Amino acid sequence: MFALLSHKLLSRNMQNAKHFVLVHGTCLGAWCWYKLVALLRHAGHRVTALDLGGSGIHSNQIHEVTSIWDYVQPLMEFLGSIPEDEKVILVGHSYGGLPISLAMEMFPQKISVAVFVTAYLPHYTFPPGVLIQEDLELAKMLIRPSGMFLEDMNKEGLLTEAKFGSVTRVFVVCEEDEVMKEEFQRWMIENGPNAEVRLIREAGHMVMLTKPIELCQCLCEVAMKTP
Repeated sequence: MFALLSHKLLSRNMQNAKHFVLVHGTCLGAWCWYKLVALLRHAGHRVTALDLGGSGIHSNQIHEVTSIWDYVQPLMEFLGSIPEDEKVILVGHSYGGLPISLAMEMFPQKISVAVFVTAYLPHYTFPPGVLIQEDLELAKMLIRPSGMFLEDMNKEGLLTEAKFGSVTRVFVVCEEDEVMKEEFQRWMIENGPNAEVRLIREAGHMVMLTKPIELCQCLCEVAMKTP
C-alpha cells in the first residue's frame, strides 16, 4: 500500500515540485519530521527540516536561548539565505505556528503558503502570546525543555495585516489531538485570519509520526494548488 501510494504521489507531483520548510513545535526538533521528510521527497518535493534555537541537535543550550528571536534565528537565517525569486511552503506544528507567523511577517514574499498543523494560529489584531496563556499543556512534552517566550510574544505589532496577513494560510485540524484540543483548533480558525481548513481524522497531536501518509497527502494537495 505504501509503495502504491508513493507511486501515485510521485506521478502527480513531479510536475509541481515545491520546497517544503518544516518547523517543529516546542521541546521537539527536526527529527520529529523524519517520516514526512521521506514521503515528501519520494513524492518529488524538496524538504528542509530545521532545528530551532536550543532544540533537537542545535548547538545552543536552553539557557542561551533568552528570547523568541534567539529561538527563531535558524528559521530566519535560512529564509534570508534563499534567493529572492524562490518561494517555499512553510509548515509549522503546534507551537511552531508562532515561529512561522514571525517568518511570514519578515519574509512574506518568500512564502507561497503557510500550513498550520494543529498549530497556534495568531491574528494580527492582538499579540500572539494571547493564544498561549490559557493553554500550557505543551509544557508537559518535556523531550528537550524549551521556553514559551510569553513576554516577547505579548508585544504589540509583531504581526501586521500587510505582511503576515498577505500570506495564504492552510490549517490542518487533527481530530483526536489531546494537547491542542479540536475545540481550541476550531476556535483559532473561527477567530483568526482566513485559512483553508483540512481535517485528518483519528489523528493525535504528533500527526507527523502517527499519520504521516495522510499528512503527506494533505501537503501534496496543497502543493498542487500552489502556483
